[in-house]
Amino acid sequence: MWRSLASNMLTFLVVGLFLAVGVVLWGKSQYTVQGPLSEAICLRVERGSNMGKVSRDLETQGAVSNATIFRLGADYSEKASQLKAGSFLVKPGASMEQIVDQLTRGGASTCGTEIVYRVGVTRTEARVRELDPATDQFVEIAAFDPVTEEAPEGYVAKRADADTRYRIALAEGVTSWQVVEALNAIDVLSGEITERPDEGMLAPDSYEVVSGADRTALLAQMQQVQELRIAAAWESRQEGLPIASPEEMLILASIIEKETGIAEERGQVASVFVNRLNRGMRLQTDPTVIYGLTKGQGVLGRGLRQSELRSNTPWNTYVIDGLPPSPIANPGMASLEAAVAPALTDYVFFVADGTGGHAFAETLEEHNRNVAKWREIEAQRQNN
Repeated sequence: MWRSLASNMLTFLVVGLFLAVGVVLWGKSQYTVQGPLSEAICLRVERGSNMGKVSRDLETQGAVSNATIFRLGADYSEKASQLKAGSFLVKPGASMEQIVDQLTRGGASTCGTEIVYRVGVTRTEARVRELDPATDQFVEIAAFDPVTEEAPEGYVAKRADADTRYRIALAEGVTSWQVVEALNAIDVLSGEITERPDEGMLAPDSYEVVSGADRTALLAQMQQVQELRIAAAWESRQEGLPIASPEEMLILASIIEKETGIAEERGQVASVFVNRLNRGMRLQTDPTVIYGLTKGQGVLGRGLRQSELRSNTPWNTYVIDGLPPSPIANPGMASLEAAVAPALTDYVFFVADGTGGHAFAETLEEHNRNVAKWREIEAQRQNN
């Protein structure tokens, strides 16, 4: 009898062991196999949350088939304690293993709310936007000018969310005064700016920031990026250019930046100014006149008067020879590159062509014809 009982117990243990191994293998396959999610979701993990709560949220949203297997898999892989707070885009078909890796890897959130502060030539704008997981496109919730307008409710609500991401984008051609004014008005930043950076020494780019970031430190980062760009551009300059230093290159690049917003034209615009400098011709460029009037503090908001074209300011290139004494804006990398590698042309004139671009000319006669065409376009627009 005892022998029979022992044999039955052994059989029971063997069967139990096989069942346990089978359950483990099944659980592992469930953990690594493609998940059931058919459309992407944005999973928000609150600060102080845990893998148990996250697993239940994922199961409720249909991203995992079994919350227990998800939690046990995270425990077994020793990643449960590495859970990060934030908003994470979970893609269709993501396995439990992939989701755990995504939630514990660290780095910036991949979905949720982003507030972008765009510092432009004519205005500063704060845009609140959220990523739609289904389309992988951002949807705008609110937009306003933080310098002149009161913040809307949508902005205030998202500023209160701990996982909201922030980015400050400087447009090419903004002045240092405009940047400082904008940064002082952006409430996500802290600290006081006591000194305005030199004109041209801030790099137009997109900068990720966190709530409470120091304004002066951010300006220093922008300056550091621009210094590296200036050095790289100067190192790659063509021979025989009529610019003798990185400082003169920066001045020329700022003029190119203000004269055209079309990337394909920068080389041609640069060639006009280089050819004029080589021939001893005055640059005669309107943006320098405007800078002499505004000192970069805002936009003129109207056309130039004939008296202003004759005004005696250090920046008026209708009056002075050569380059003005300082940059007139903060140029981007493309304009720096154009200043040291202009297109090889004989152009010495250009004028607007009505399409947003310019018509270039080698002779005054040809230029006058282009000007006449532009005047006709202006007249037609005024009559419409």
